[in-house]
Amino acid sequence: MSSSLQLGLFTTEEGTDPMTSLVPDEVDIYILNLSGGKDGPRAAALALDAARAAGVEDRVYTIHASLGPLEWPAVTVGGVRYPGSSELAALHSRALGVPPERHIEVRRARDLEGERVPYDLLTYIAERGDWPWKGVLPCRSDWKTGLIYGAFSSMVRARKKQLGRPVVCANVLGIRADESPDRKKRPAFRTTTDNTARGVHEWSPAHQVTTQEVKDWTDEQGLPHQWCYDSHPGAGAWQGSSRCSCSLCVLASQRDLLLAVKRRPRLAELYALVERVRGVPFNPNTSMAELIERAARPGAPDPGVVIEDEGPEFDALENAVEAALKKPAKRARYIRPGTSADALPGSCDGCAAGNPTAAADQEA
Repeated sequence: MSSSLQLGLFTTEEGTDPMTSLVPDEVDIYILNLSGGKDGPRAAALALDAARAAGVEDRVYTIHASLGPLEWPAVTVGGVRYPGSSELAALHSRALGVPPERHIEVRRARDLEGERVPYDLLTYIAERGDWPWKGVLPCRSDWKTGLIYGAFSSMVRARKKQLGRPVVCANVLGIRADESPDRKKRPAFRTTTDNTARGVHEWSPAHQVTTQEVKDWTDEQGLPHQWCYDSHPGAGAWQGSSRCSCSLCVLASQRDLLLAVKRRPRLAELYALVERVRGVPFNPNTSMAELIERAARPGAPDPGVVIEDEGPEFDALENAVEAALKKPAKRARYIRPGTSADALPGSCDGCAAGNPTAAADQEA
């Protein structure tokens, strides 16, 4: 794709808002990422406003890359059911006005003994014998970005044939500057793919929106938010987890991890089993065993709810992880840094974001 077309879509000058220079009707496909968290809907609403104003709302799709039992599940408390992340992403899509047929959910799978089965991230970690860490995050590149690109490949091929040129995609993310120093430095717009099939422009229209503004907007719109954000399901006070990603994310804050360990003890024990068998700590700053011990101490966060994690989906995850641990760890694709300078910062940065290197390798 020519640089002139890219510059015609978005400004790249530092400090400018790409929203002001976007030419919405030159975008062929809008891909609105919804994780079930609070930030995706705010970014999606801003992108939708631009598409609707230009009369190209029919080019908008929402997508959720599911992490299966590793993401926050639904809970029922006092006879009231609070949806899990996958269900909530679909609810957010409908609430924003996107037709159900234009909401896509993807989940990684693989062939096992002649059957197509889910391939969960924790199983991969058990097989490889190492955890994600900052800078090497298969949880976002292989379990999110790659799947999302793949979901649109057939559409891109059809559009390219129809248009006779590369297809222009806006990959809309809920990344915001005040989430972390790294995200503050991350541009609100950048091109992540530029080839003969497609040009993908990563766009974070809510980049300058504050956390409090996101919460206020969500409440004002009457949008349901993920129950994990609250001290207990239904509290509505935003005093639970600060982020909604994997329930037990290697990049999460200490408080979020302690809260998650207490809320999902069976999942935490499964993580601890992987850690124990492979001999690699969950996080260079702390081990899962230590987190479980600390969560049991007086003064640890009150979970508000404890999830039993019972059912066939979790049982399948547990069986797959245990089977993987009975085999030698595969040769690691990457070597974990060993210096303290590379220790994880304690805040998730990029879980919902695309990996430009991995994305560039995905062609229609």
